[in-house]
Amino acid sequence: MADFTIQSTDVLLVIDLQTDFTPGGALAVPGGDEIIPAINALSQKFQHVIATRDWHPLGHISFASTHGKQPFTDTVEAAYGTQSLWPDHCVQMTLGAELHRDLHLANLDLILNKGTRPQIDSYSAFLENDHTTPTGLAGYLRERGFHRLFLCGLASDYCVGHSALDGVHMGFECIVLEDLTRGISQSTIATMEEKWLAAGVRALPSGSLKDQ
Repeated sequence: MADFTIQSTDVLLVIDLQTDFTPGGALAVPGGDEIIPAINALSQKFQHVIATRDWHPLGHISFASTHGKQPFTDTVEAAYGTQSLWPDHCVQMTLGAELHRDLHLANLDLILNKGTRPQIDSYSAFLENDHTTPTGLAGYLRERGFHRLFLCGLASDYCVGHSALDGVHMGFECIVLEDLTRGISQSTIATMEEKWLAAGVRALPSGSLKDQ
């Protein structure tokens, strides 16, 4: 049986818990702010915490406004495939791009900015959406000797989900804390959970973790 006792080399990976992704933000995930108090508390049990942020420039390829199209329904074809279009969100140096004001992470080692290139989006904390361009997170983790990652944050069916899939593909053990994520729709959440199962990503409640 797997041991889910928190080790000194484990990492809590907090994905995109930013103002724009929480209620009232430009691209809000329903209930996205509900998970913050529990994540704050859990971070105190880890010696190493990493947070990620979408950190988009103005005119980013993922913005519907960049193409004169409608968010959510329209798409464009990029060099790396079909790009979904969203409202302008998490624009660099704006309040919406900042980590949520109620998020207080103990033992925070690193804030990783992603989606910084104008012509490519990045759901995953590990790879841009071309699935080849690295963010640098894998190298950072390997150099520090970290292997097991516990993921939480927003959104389970997009950035959390793709981070877990890419993390496993790159040789890390990835465990999604299912009660400390929120998703956009039940259909896309279910699809992502099927991908996790096929890839070997575990999903479990945060209550399964034990203190060392």
